[in-house]
Amino acid sequence: MGDTGTYARLPQSVLFCCDHNSVRSPMAEGIMKKLYGKRCYVQSVGVKNDMEIDGFAITVCAEIGVEVSRHRSRSFDEMEQWGDDLSSFDLVLALSPASQRRALDLTQFFHLDVEYWPIIDPTGMGDSREARLALYRQARDQIHDRLVARFGPATDDPSA
Repeated sequence: MGDTGTYARLPQSVLFCCDHNSVRSPMAEGIMKKLYGKRCYVQSVGVKNDMEIDGFAITVCAEIGVEVSRHRSRSFDEMEQWGDDLSSFDLVLALSPASQRRALDLTQFFHLDVEYWPIIDPTGMGDSREARLALYRQARDQIHDRLVARFGPATDDPSA
């Protein structure tokens, strides 16, 4: 929410990015789709595509009714090969320092907004299953809270 008490206008298209497109960016993509439905085109990518969707990410998203189990990880390079032009996105939300650097490199010739949202990387942390789930929930909730703070409460009709 800005100083005027209003939320930013929802862009027509958003690209989330992180390191591997296996935890933070797919969670963000799924949460944004749940919150705002079809009012905004949403995709996600990673700097690298060397991992599949993380099981803990699937679990904590399912807890809030967000389906990410069918997500297929892809990189910036694959996105371009598959015909998704980076310049077609209105906003890139980078969730890791490496993805922010890559997004800024790729967008230097486009008029495109890139924002960095420092979301914790829960992978490899926690001594037990419950400790790991707690860290993944923290990342999930950080993403949710940032989205609501930026674009407002969820749309009543997610198909809108």
